[in-house]
Amino acid sequence: MINYRDDIQYICSLPLPWGKTENKTFLISGASGMIGSFLIHALFQKSPDIRVIALGRDRERARERFGAYWDSGRFSFYAQDINERLHIDEQADYVIHAASNTHPAAYAGDPIGTILTSITGTKHMLDLAAKMKAERFLFLSSVEIYGENRGDTEYFSEDYCGYIDCNTLRAGYPEGKRAGEALCQAYRRQKHVDAVIGRLPRVYGPSMLWSDTKAISQFIKKGAKREDIVLKSRGEQLYSYCYAADAAAALLTILLKGADGEAYNISDRDSDITLRELAQLIAGLAGVSVRFELPDEAEQAGYSKATKALLSSDKIRALGWSAHWDIRRGVAETIDYLARALESDGGLAGESVKGGSLVRAAGKGQ
Repeated sequence: MINYRDDIQYICSLPLPWGKTENKTFLISGASGMIGSFLIHALFQKSPDIRVIALGRDRERARERFGAYWDSGRFSFYAQDINERLHIDEQADYVIHAASNTHPAAYAGDPIGTILTSITGTKHMLDLAAKMKAERFLFLSSVEIYGENRGDTEYFSEDYCGYIDCNTLRAGYPEGKRAGEALCQAYRRQKHVDAVIGRLPRVYGPSMLWSDTKAISQFIKKGAKREDIVLKSRGEQLYSYCYAADAAAALLTILLKGADGEAYNISDRDSDITLRELAQLIAGLAGVSVRFELPDEAEQAGYSKATKALLSSDKIRALGWSAHWDIRRGVAETIDYLARALESDGGLAGESVKGGSLVRAAGKGQ
């Protein structure tokens, strides 16, 4: 069984300039999300001198995930919607904007909230960074900003620009992320905010929320429950993926070693795989079958139209980052963890399956 603490310990063992984090305070939006929670657990594990100001909409979920730190004096939680003006009466040295609607059901069910989180929410976080004179602002962007591959490249480099049809329901996510990146550049120039950008591929791992509707998340949840994997297309889409701990490690690398104003792709070629191959991999690991179903109208509205979206990792590898988990190992460990979490639902230290998540609070007992 995967031990979530081992993932955190791996991140903490990386040869990063950790001295930059000593006695520092981190302000993190989307704190209870798949990546935000990894970042917070890693920071607390790394140093007893680090403080975290966490932003999120669900106090109960946050308390379940971060109960070990709640009354430590090192942790503050603000239950706020970042699309509203933020009222934070504390000072932060680093600001990380990790809040986002990141799965198809949210794109289709809350298209306004999806785009506003990337634009209005990013503005509010940048305003805080400027007001606090933070040392650095980190924006979590997405492979989706590249749109559809025009057929002129195998891998998207950071200066690539593909096609996005802006007149669709789900366009709010990629266009919002593009606008969020543009806001970072505007605040760099006009308000002198030091900003860096991490462009994430499709991320998965033990900190995923049970409500996540991304294809890989649905496949993994089915595998964990030993149910047949449901593929709702021919599965020819070829995408880059990344295990959550590797994604968190990459973001910390960008935060601590990246150059002001630069964007960095996060990916590894050993985790590039078609949707059909991914479904077959998970089915094989779980001992189940793959079956095909037509998506309903709501599902189809939230699906990406990109058929090939592979990220070049040359730029971030030059900073010294490389992936620790390939797709097979990462998926196998995630399925194992979630399957065991399901078996011991009553004993979970973090959010229960019924509460919408399958992750234990890594800080529990540390």
